[in-house]
Amino acid sequence: MTHTASTPAVVGKLSALDRLLPVWIGAAMVTGLLLGRWVTGLNTALERVQVDGISLPIALGLLIMMYPVLAKVRYDRLVTVTGDRALMLSSLLLNWLVGPALMFALAWLLLPDLPDYRTGLIIVGLARCIAMVIIWNDLACGDREAAAVLVALNSIFQVIMFAVLSWFYLSVLPGWLHLPQTNITTSPWQIAKSVLIFLGIPLLAGYLSRRIGEQRKGRRWYETQFLPRIGPWALYGLLFTIVILFALQGDQITNRPWDVARIALPLLAYFAIMWSGGNVLGMVLGLGYERTTTLAFTAAGNNFELAIAVAIATYGATSGQALAGVVGPLIEVPVLVALVYVSLALRRHYSQGPNAANGRRIP
Repeated sequence: MTHTASTPAVVGKLSALDRLLPVWIGAAMVTGLLLGRWVTGLNTALERVQVDGISLPIALGLLIMMYPVLAKVRYDRLVTVTGDRALMLSSLLLNWLVGPALMFALAWLLLPDLPDYRTGLIIVGLARCIAMVIIWNDLACGDREAAAVLVALNSIFQVIMFAVLSWFYLSVLPGWLHLPQTNITTSPWQIAKSVLIFLGIPLLAGYLSRRIGEQRKGRRWYETQFLPRIGPWALYGLLFTIVILFALQGDQITNRPWDVARIALPLLAYFAIMWSGGNVLGMVLGLGYERTTTLAFTAAGNNFELAIAVAIATYGATSGQALAGVVGPLIEVPVLVALVYVSLALRRHYSQGPNAANGRRIP
């Protein structure tokens, strides 16, 4: 995106892709849904294009989406993020204590009569975001370096904690509360594989691009010549990913609108509460706009790729648990796009804070 210090002054200078981002995302969602419903056998064909349970079209879209954003990260500044204990501890608190507990509560409160969907939502709440949150953060002009560190932190905890928290929230806690219990089977390798593919590959590519580019051509060339050329591909990858995701489940979603509406309600509440909580906590701690925004989006986002994969592997592709996972991005994408604009509109209410990065461009 093209950024300057004043929002009104720059609107006319933004590319059509940037100015009409909500329109393109909406069109991608509708296109995917229609393709999945009208093109016979498309979803089946897309499901077959996978390796070891990983959808190659989705993986391709996410890699294209994440690489330009991670190539923009100034990796020599990461130490300023890792030294920010308030940010790191706040992120761990929101992602691994508040988030799963909130989704558990919402699922049981709003879907008490739908155990399959309830279980699917709990799985979504346990899968913390390591991919798409990077682009929402970048669109909202959050701290790129902080986003890279927090996403990496989430990925480590995801490998360690996902199976443990699944057992706790699906079996142990319901037992304590005298509620129906269920079990889930997932291996640490399945989670690690998701992390390595969806975060490890683009992170390594982004780091090597900056390191090699700056060594050979200098930082000025890298940031004024190379990054503008690859920048639009982040949104191309996002739109491609959305089309594929919605095409995979378009028929199921359009045939079960009431079920989708029931699943959407706790998701809407979850995204709103987590994002708002992240913003309030960031303001209280004086993190400044950029890091507060990063904290809010990393708390609100979820790793729907992992949630869907686990639900399908455990309960089957046509299960209610899998449908709940699929509805996740159906709701998350438009909601978080809207929250990007809310973040930018509220920017003037934040102090810069002692840890805020200087010189960042605002759309």
